[in-house]
Amino acid sequence: MLPWTALSLALSLRLALARSGAERGPPASAPQGDLLFLLDSSASVSHYEFSRVREFVGHLVGLLPLGPGALRASLVHVGSRPYTEFPFGQHSSGEAVQDAVRAAAQRMGDTNAGLALAYAKEQLFAEVAGARPGVPKVLVWVTDGGSSDPVGPPMQELKDLGVTVFIVSTGQGNLLELSAAASAPAEKHLHFVDVDDLHIIAQELRGSILDAMRPQQLRASEVTSSGFRLAWPPLLTADSGYYVLELTPSAEPGTVRRQQLPGNATGWAWVSLDPDTEYEVALVPESNVHLVRPQHLRVHTLRGERGAEGGLGGGWGAAGDRLGRGGAGPDGGRAPTPLRRALPPPPAEEAGPERIVISHARPRSLRVSWAPALGPAAVLGYHVQYGPLLGGAAQRVEVPAGRNSTTLQGLAPSTAYLVTVTAAFRSGHERALSAKACTPDGERSRAPRPQPQGAGGREP
Repeated sequence: MLPWTALSLALSLRLALARSGAERGPPASAPQGDLLFLLDSSASVSHYEFSRVREFVGHLVGLLPLGPGALRASLVHVGSRPYTEFPFGQHSSGEAVQDAVRAAAQRMGDTNAGLALAYAKEQLFAEVAGARPGVPKVLVWVTDGGSSDPVGPPMQELKDLGVTVFIVSTGQGNLLELSAAASAPAEKHLHFVDVDDLHIIAQELRGSILDAMRPQQLRASEVTSSGFRLAWPPLLTADSGYYVLELTPSAEPGTVRRQQLPGNATGWAWVSLDPDTEYEVALVPESNVHLVRPQHLRVHTLRGERGAEGGLGGGWGAAGDRLGRGGAGPDGGRAPTPLRRALPPPPAEEAGPERIVISHARPRSLRVSWAPALGPAAVLGYHVQYGPLLGGAAQRVEVPAGRNSTTLQGLAPSTAYLVTVTAAFRSGHERALSAKACTPDGERSRAPRPQPQGAGGREP
């Protein structure tokens, strides 16, 4: 029996070593990046809703490769003041992050999401908070759709710095505003879902986060008035060739700056550039081993004195040791544009719709009502757009200014819909509000009514 005992001990030891190796974290091929979860922890969210969101984030974390050499996660609460539940790097494994998420308590207070977003920008790029230079940055904001302060300017600053923004709305929110706040395209980065159905989007959101962490093409991030960073996927190796990076002002095609980089480089920072200037960037891989096509990009530097924010320095990052912050830029090869000025807010008398009510829900129809917009003399009318939450063609119904309800026909039974009511004003402004609506199961059979004696013929 001794040989069998020795064999069992050897197998047990090998299994224990394998398990200990697995607990050290994901393999070296796992994507690197900093992932910040921003949760609405204010009093506008019920304790039940917060517990469901917390459960969803814990489940999502378990699907991601978290560890020192891969993704790091941080959790920040939205309330009267932002509160960090745990910073980047505090937990070195996915299990530890899951436990920390499940232990998070609701903070209550006001819904100052704009303040929390400005705070999140600091956390994503602060090494004292555990953030790492040279890795992609992703923000996942889970909200009930409302905020007590503006979210547009701080959100645009995040995107200008190369942060990929995903928004999960579990309540009634302004579809137009949330679509503008999320990264483009909104269809991939914005989810409207009921708090009890969050698990439906977990796998899709996981894939989108991992895609954002792996640059698939030449991208720019941290655009300031005097420079920006570039990142690209590993197209070559140190032994297979080198890169030539070219920078040309669009208005001066004859003025070209060139930089040669080794084949294992995956990033570079351009500095000492002119403000408010569009540049053409070309990444040319040179190799005798295989042909790799050049990649091109346009980047527009910011205006004014915003270059002081970047603190960019020239330098290249090798694959697995990136120095350039490889933030995700929009699809289609264009870098983030400079901070855009927000449109002036609608006048105070132009407000609404403030509340959506779903009633008379039947398998193939339902009624939508809303509180009428203020300033009816200035309202041109409403349009109601609706479509299945899980994908499908959206339809639109026009409603005149004097009405504040309509019946949606031709729906599918047992289906969740996103309904958006938009008030159009004579000033050109629009105010919108969205809500989820569900149709019940199929038509129920009705028992035939007994006919009175003598009606429709003689009694047998």
